[in-house]
Amino acid sequence: MPQEQYPHRSTMQTSEGPQVYKVGIYGWRKRCLYFFVLLLMILILVNLAMTIWILKVMNFTIDGMGNLRITEKGLKLEGDSEFLKPLYAKEIRSRPGNPLYFQSARNVTVNILNDKTKVLTRLVTGPQAVEAHSQKFEVKTLSGKLLFSADDNEVVVGAERLRVLGAEGTVFPKSIETPNVRADPFKELRLESPTRALVMEAPKGIEINAEAGSLKATCRTELRLESKDGEITLNSAKIKLPNLPQGSSSSAGSRQKIYELCVCPNGRLFLSQAGGSSTCQINTSVCL
Repeated sequence: MPQEQYPHRSTMQTSEGPQVYKVGIYGWRKRCLYFFVLLLMILILVNLAMTIWILKVMNFTIDGMGNLRITEKGLKLEGDSEFLKPLYAKEIRSRPGNPLYFQSARNVTVNILNDKTKVLTRLVTGPQAVEAHSQKFEVKTLSGKLLFSADDNEVVVGAERLRVLGAEGTVFPKSIETPNVRADPFKELRLESPTRALVMEAPKGIEINAEAGSLKATCRTELRLESKDGEITLNSAKIKLPNLPQGSSSSAGSRQKIYELCVCPNGRLFLSQAGGSSTCQINTSVCL
């Protein structure tokens, strides 16, 4: 190159004459610098293109990202949403006219905490059962009428009628208190205790009524009707007591079919062939 093209050259006087020193980057260093600058520009363009592509794919706008929209009332999600960590919100609701779904691979748990982060109420819906943990559980109608209530002391069914549709009926391990027990129309009512005794008690009386059918009471050992202060009334056009024991005949040749109903001191009933006077005293051996 001509010497006038390098104004920044430094000159030094020597015995042999002036020497010229070049200032700058030349040769392979200059080519490497251009290469790195070009590579940096390519990376910047690739990074910018990737950023624009991500913004386009994720649907970033000034109103939100993807299915998430920021509105004046809060956040709005459209479509299916997945939360990998806890979600804290004051209210979660669906769009008007659309249902709200909670879907989980294992269970869904809803907790209500107090100011000290202590669990007061918990609802767990799992693959095996739905569990509710609280001091009291209530089910009410839209009008506020109580349908079902359960706590540590009692379980209340507030519906006008309780229907049990199980084929085996209803099992009560302990006592049951109710003012009325009846079956559906044209269905039979059956009170049964397979292995123990069946006891019915009432402070003012017990009424057993079958308006359109028969009434049957059977037991293995004894059937007892007891009234402490009142009386027991059997009101029917016909009262039959079959298979009662019979006392000995008052006369060997008598063939009459008239019998006298006798009562033993222990309450046992037996038949004695009627005579001119009472024959119950003759057949007291039946009471033994």
